[in-house]
Amino acid sequence: MASEPSSSSTRDADAQRPGPSKLELMQRAIFSPFHKKNESTRILSDLAPVIMTPKMTAATVSAANSKQAGRPSLTSSDSRKVDFATIGRAPLRLGMSSRRLTSRDLQIVEATDELLGVDVPEPDGVASNISLLRGFNATIPSSEQGKTRRRQMRNVDTPRLGLKRLGLDARGLLTAEEEEHDVASDDDVVVVGRGAGQQKRKKKRRGRESLSAAKVFGQDELTRQKNEIVRDRENLHVRRSLINNEIDEITRKIATLDNIRSKLEDDLVKLQEDELELEDELEGVKERMDFEQSGSRQSSAAQPLHIQQSSRRRKGPAFLPSEHDDLPPGVAFMSLQGHQGPITALDFSEPYGTLVSAAQDEPQPIVWDLLTGAEIGRLRGHDAPVRCLQVEDHVCLTGGGDGDIRLWDLRRVDEDEEWGDMSVSEIEHDVDKTPRKPNGGIRNGVMTTEKVLEDGPCARILQGHSQAVTALYFEDECLVTGASDKTLRQWDLSTGQCVMTMDILWAMSHPHSSVPGGAIPDYMYASGSPAGAFAVPTAPYADGSWDMYQDFVGGVQFWGYGLVSGSGDGVVRMWDMRTGQAHRTLAGHTAPVTCLQFDELHIVSGSLDKTVRIWDLRTGGTFETLHYDYPVTALQFDTRKVVAAAGENGVKVYNRTSMQKSTLSTNGHAKPAERVRYMDRYMVTGGRDAMLKIWSL
Repeated sequence: MASEPSSSSTRDADAQRPGPSKLELMQRAIFSPFHKKNESTRILSDLAPVIMTPKMTAATVSAANSKQAGRPSLTSSDSRKVDFATIGRAPLRLGMSSRRLTSRDLQIVEATDELLGVDVPEPDGVASNISLLRGFNATIPSSEQGKTRRRQMRNVDTPRLGLKRLGLDARGLLTAEEEEHDVASDDDVVVVGRGAGQQKRKKKRRGRESLSAAKVFGQDELTRQKNEIVRDRENLHVRRSLINNEIDEITRKIATLDNIRSKLEDDLVKLQEDELELEDELEGVKERMDFEQSGSRQSSAAQPLHIQQSSRRRKGPAFLPSEHDDLPPGVAFMSLQGHQGPITALDFSEPYGTLVSAAQDEPQPIVWDLLTGAEIGRLRGHDAPVRCLQVEDHVCLTGGGDGDIRLWDLRRVDEDEEWGDMSVSEIEHDVDKTPRKPNGGIRNGVMTTEKVLEDGPCARILQGHSQAVTALYFEDECLVTGASDKTLRQWDLSTGQCVMTMDILWAMSHPHSSVPGGAIPDYMYASGSPAGAFAVPTAPYADGSWDMYQDFVGGVQFWGYGLVSGSGDGVVRMWDMRTGQAHRTLAGHTAPVTCLQFDELHIVSGSLDKTVRIWDLRTGGTFETLHYDYPVTALQFDTRKVVAAAGENGVKVYNRTSMQKSTLSTNGHAKPAERVRYMDRYMVTGGRDAMLKIWSL
């Protein structure tokens, strides 16, 4: 390289001479006055009375009072009077800031020494020895001066060509005159040969050389550059920590906003549920108005037995007592103990009304007063355990393992002491010598005396099924029952006559849609069971226990002329009660259907295949499927929720609005819950622990 001009030599000599840098000189000029209190006081005093600090104002007032010179008067060099209000409105502006200074700013200036000496707690990830001033110096533009100075010192003193002109030259846009004047940028340097003869000898262009190849630095300059580089690295660490802290702060803000959004979405869901509840309540009030106007309510026990409209058709919520709101939601606040085995059926008329429950290996259902939790009495008459029942007001219908259906008047349960624990056969034998009333019997030669029907709570006995009655549903004067003999029967409660029999086996052999197979699957018959007997082992429950499921008809319900049934072949069928024919078959379950319910739009069915299926009545397809870990044995739904007993101690609740699942288990069953029935926010469940639990939803 050629020797540099004398001016360059002088610049190198100055660079090698030890001394403070420009950055250090600027820092001394800026911060040294604030480290000397008398100097800062002098500077602020020169500014007065255009602006005064609170301490200076207090000192002036104190001095004036000590001289007893009267009320102090603050005057400036131009004889303008300045009071405290003027100080607050002082239009003083320092530097390039456009913000009006306040007394708070002056207090901060006065406390500069104290603030700089305070240890400021640093967030995680920042070096503990970084002070507030150090962090400020790492972020101001002057922190890059050392890097700029080092780059300038390393520049190669040769003709250079800038990046812009290099780009233009690559596209052939430079003229011949411009090509002769090579100009380069500070970052990209092309080293050019020192003479034309040397270029001709080498016959090729020299490669790119190091930026510092043409420079020779002294030890002091290298040490200085080393210290600057170390400080620049520390500055990068400080700025990286600040950026990371800002990212963390933004992350926390995003999480907070997400929580706020989630809460607002929950509020929207709650408003939607409230709207649905108000619509249901309005329908309920209208139904009650129609009911009151019809004058059909019979409240006295002396009046004839009247079959009430089914509460399962009741759309509106029940009118709960105000004390119900004081109960904690989702908690079983009452337990009823009286059965000895797992609960097989339960139903109640209204919240805090009358509850009837039946248990395994017990032929006598228990009648409870839900207001006090006391046992009212027992329904004696069946020769086998009751498998299904329904309660409407003071009317109760039960279906037993003996194949009988009994109609009970719950107002007369306490009058049943005369017959005690006598069975039906014992009652019939005891009254065999009593004159019989014509038409006193019901069907199939089983006659009962007027004394039995009048003195006991049993008002009527319906016989016709050859095996256990496992499902029933009644509304007004119509009753439909399903039994293990694989038939459905329609009854007229006013006369006690069976008006129609629907054969499920015939419907299975003549399906109206594609169903798996055409006959009963082999898994429906347990080995060693009687010919034609239905028995399916259930999958283990949550506690490891299991049972032999023998209810071929898991559930029935009708509305008008439309009847829906769920059976052991895993199929949901829709029947026309005018013809007795199944006109639609809904296939999807892979195990027996244990329970079902439907409304104007949907059918909801539960199965031993651990699912709850919601069917669309308009299309006949599955609208939604809920999966559980254990078999589903009971369910009930409305426009807002689906409540199911799914083989666990807790009761499963599915919110149809938010599509969220939850479990009710507080103060609940010790063994899996198998039966469930709720009305509005009042629910009763029965479990394998022989307990009845009353819940507040």
